[in-house]
Amino acid sequence: MGDTAGERGRTPVWQAIANALRADITAGRYRAGDKLPTEAALAARFGVNRHTVRHGLKALVDDGLVRTRRGAGAFVAAVPTEYPIGKRTRFTENLTRAGRLPGRSVLSTETRAATDKEAVALDLPESAPVLVVWGVSLADAQPVALAQSLYPVDRLPGIAEALAQGRGVTWALGQVGVTDYTRAQTQITAVAADATQALHLHLREGAPLLRTRSLNVDRTGAPVESGTTWWPGDRITLTLED
Repeated sequence: MGDTAGERGRTPVWQAIANALRADITAGRYRAGDKLPTEAALAARFGVNRHTVRHGLKALVDDGLVRTRRGAGAFVAAVPTEYPIGKRTRFTENLTRAGRLPGRSVLSTETRAATDKEAVALDLPESAPVLVVWGVSLADAQPVALAQSLYPVDRLPGIAEALAQGRGVTWALGQVGVTDYTRAQTQITAVAADATQALHLHLREGAPLLRTRSLNVDRTGAPVESGTTWWPGDRITLTLED
C-alpha cells in the first residue's frame, strides 16, 4: 500500500532525532569533546529502536558535527563558531576572536569578462574584466566556508598579484590602495548543499547551508569585492551587527 500525502510529507524519525541532537549541540547542552548519551539512552528518549538512533547519529557524523569511536560511543566534534557580520567583517579577526585558528585554501583563480549581473553589482561597464577567486576557509583545519570572490581588475590594478601572496584580502587590498573597506550589504539565504559544495565542505549532499551574498566598498563607496559564501549551518552561527 502506498504512503498517503501526509505520510510522504512527514519528517523521517531518524532525521528528527538528528535535528534534536543538532539543536542540543547548538544550544551548548553538549560541547566539543562531550560524549553523547548511549544509543540505548537515546532510543529510550525518542521512543525508537537503536537502528533508528544509529541512522540519526550517522547524519551528524556525515555533517562533521559528531565523531564516533568503536566501543567508546559518539562525541561532539565541534560546536558552531559565532561569526559576526557587520560593516567591517574580517574573517581572520572573527575566527581569532572566537578562539579558532583561521586558514584558507585557494581552489582556483581566473580573470574573465563580468556577467551582466556581476557588472551591475560591481558598478562596471559591460563585460569589464573581473578576477574570480574560489577558496575554502578553515577554522582549526576544518572547512567552514566555500567562497567565490570577484574583484574589479581595472579598478584594482595588481590585485591578482597581491592576493597571490597569501596574506589575506585586507592586506591585498591595502597593497593596491584600498586602505579601508566596509560591507555595504549582505543577503542571507538557507540552501541545501549540492554535490560539489558537500565535497569541499566535507558534508553530505543536501546538508543545510547558509548562503551569504555580500558587497564591500571603499571609502568613496566604489565596490571593491563582491562575494558569495556558503557556510555549513552546523559549524557557523552568523550574527548581524550594526
